[in-house]
Amino acid sequence: MTGPRFALALAATLLAAPTLLPTGCFAQDYPARPVRIIVPFGAGGPADVTARLIGNILQEGLGQPFVIEDRPGAGGVIGTVEAAKSAPDGYTLLMMSNAQTANESLVPQRKYELMRDLVPIAPINSSDLVIAVNPQVPAKTLQEFIALAKSQPGKLNYASSGQGTPYHMAGELFKAMAGIDLVHVPYRNSGEARSGVIGGQVQMMIDAVTTMAPNVEAGQVRALATTGKTRSDVLPNVPTVTDAGVPGYEATIWLGFMAPAGTPKPIIDKLNAAINAATKRPDIVKLWAGQGAIAMSMSPEEFDKYLRGDIVKWADVVKKFADKPQ
Repeated sequence: MTGPRFALALAATLLAAPTLLPTGCFAQDYPARPVRIIVPFGAGGPADVTARLIGNILQEGLGQPFVIEDRPGAGGVIGTVEAAKSAPDGYTLLMMSNAQTANESLVPQRKYELMRDLVPIAPINSSDLVIAVNPQVPAKTLQEFIALAKSQPGKLNYASSGQGTPYHMAGELFKAMAGIDLVHVPYRNSGEARSGVIGGQVQMMIDAVTTMAPNVEAGQVRALATTGKTRSDVLPNVPTVTDAGVPGYEATIWLGFMAPAGTPKPIIDKLNAAINAATKRPDIVKLWAGQGAIAMSMSPEEFDKYLRGDIVKWADVVKKFADKPQ
């Protein structure tokens, strides 16, 4: 081929050349500017605190600020919609929890689908919850609280940080398995819900051990039981729900990162490696252990499988137990 036709073919080849670059080039210079982490829950809660900790570590390792943006509301839906609609370029991440997997069945009118509109990056950690009551509640044990609730059906309240949050789902599961009728009082975030229990506006809350333990130790609330398979090292004198008389009950909260669908795989892999390195750091493992949290580490593919399994798990809970929003 010679003449004009050759020149046109050569020009077309040169214009197409960037698409032939190795996929790793997407991540070679990433990140080149600040990255925002959307936290769809309130300030001061486990997700917010953990996002700031991991964000600082990522900033140290990757050389750019990881800026936290709290976007609470609707049990995590508002912030998740914001993340799902963001550009898939690696510069918007979502800090998420099992609130999102529960919302797949609990909130049918949401404006996104988790596994369609977002892609998994990595999990962070998981922690047990604690059932705590205001000190004025005349129940010193979980069995006494269950008996009190049965004697006053629909009269006692329990707080959560919103519909679909792990605290709400744990509460609904507890109601069903204990055979009691409690009124769900959703707050805008876990900090406000915690204040509601401490102030006596509501009688009970199921909250993360990581954040409620200081309130237990200060006598602001009374811990009746923790929700893991074994006793929490943070509250070793508090029995598990199973040991306290509701066999088989278990609930946790876990945290992780996702990104908008379409984010280049090399960027996902780079973030996954950096996050897994952070959660495996001995100082971080020790810090979380002292708070009742266990570090998690998975590949994006393993986390994808984990999320899909959790969606099925909570769909079954919602179908059987949860009070769907009207």
